[in-house]
Amino acid sequence: MNDILTLRELNLMVREVISIDLPDRYWVTAEVSELRESGGHCYMTLVEKDDSGNTPVARASARCWRNVWQPIRNDFERVTGERLRPGMKVLLLVQASFHEAYGFAWIVTDIDPRFTLGDMARKRQETIRRLKEEGVFDLNKQLPMPLFAQNIAVISGSTAAGYGDFCNQLATNVYDFKFNVTLFQATVQGEAAEGSIIEALNMINDEADKFDCVVIIRGGGAVSDLSCFDSLALAENIANFPLPVITGIGHERDESVADMVAHTRVKTPTAAAVLLIDNLKHVCDRIDEARDAIINNVRTRMNTERMRLNHLSAAIPLQFSLVKSRQQQRLDALSSRIRLTLAQRLTAAGSRIDILSAAIIPAVMSRLTVERHRIELLSQRTLALDPEKLLRRGYSITTLNGRAVTDASQLKDGDEIVTRFAKGKAKSVVTGNKN
Repeated sequence: MNDILTLRELNLMVREVISIDLPDRYWVTAEVSELRESGGHCYMTLVEKDDSGNTPVARASARCWRNVWQPIRNDFERVTGERLRPGMKVLLLVQASFHEAYGFAWIVTDIDPRFTLGDMARKRQETIRRLKEEGVFDLNKQLPMPLFAQNIAVISGSTAAGYGDFCNQLATNVYDFKFNVTLFQATVQGEAAEGSIIEALNMINDEADKFDCVVIIRGGGAVSDLSCFDSLALAENIANFPLPVITGIGHERDESVADMVAHTRVKTPTAAAVLLIDNLKHVCDRIDEARDAIINNVRTRMNTERMRLNHLSAAIPLQFSLVKSRQQQRLDALSSRIRLTLAQRLTAAGSRIDILSAAIIPAVMSRLTVERHRIELLSQRTLALDPEKLLRRGYSITTLNGRAVTDASQLKDGDEIVTRFAKGKAKSVVTGNKN
């Protein structure tokens, strides 16, 4: 049987083999899967993924001791503008190390930030390419900024200095414009920022009709915490948002992808507030200009019409005089025609009256003679029918109740009748009447 070794003895043998066979340092590319700092040292887990970018095909632990880590970290953040964090691809200078108590690890002696910067730029360009292929890159920019943008949805940390600066700038504007600001609290830096901002955007979208625009602001904090604003998911949300999105995330470096797809990008939260104030001032100026233009146009029109009225007023007396003269001439002509016609008609009527007068007198005299003769005949006939003459001839008139009786059948027994004679009258009672 081979000699039995303790675990420590075996590990010491491995350590010796590694120190002999892997004495050099090696530049290696890997993705940081995990990273933590403790006691000034940095502990990392490095992975290499397959072509699909999801499944690790290699994994290793790496350590960077405090005396090396501090300058490496500072240089990395200065060059890339980012903190070293999980998900980043890095180019590390490493040396194999095996400790009998702690096992194997790669000791990091240097990190080339330019490699990571290049990888970040590649990812950034890939994100921009994806957004353009999807046709959403300029989508939010095409939304019109509302003329009266006063209902503002703000995505920020509630205690962030930038949020306070933004609100203070709006509240103390020199024009005394009133703004209604609603805060949707979110983490705007670090690893949790992407999901937090997207969640806030979703909340705003649920009540989008209450707001005119969205402002994403970030004040203070490290420049290295801005990587979330290059996220494809966040950029897609901003690009497709139904309201104009203004970004003021407080950095001077090149625009983030979120800045690129937003409706408007400003450098600071205060600048975002100034933008909104200037937008409202521009609208007020346009209203004032329109009001002045209306007043000037009305004044010009009134002056034109006044001159026109004065011109017409000056022309009226002359026109009236001409019309009056023409009408007077017409009236005089009509008056002359009326007088002439009336005189002619009066003359004709007088002549006709004279003719009629000459014809009427003989006709009247002849008619009077005929009627007089007729009256005389009627008088003679009347006299012949006079009851008194009949009575004097021996006739009598019998009456019943004042009416002459001409038929015996008109009488009945008991009737009292009156018989009138030429001289006097007698009353009788009818008896034995046989009709």
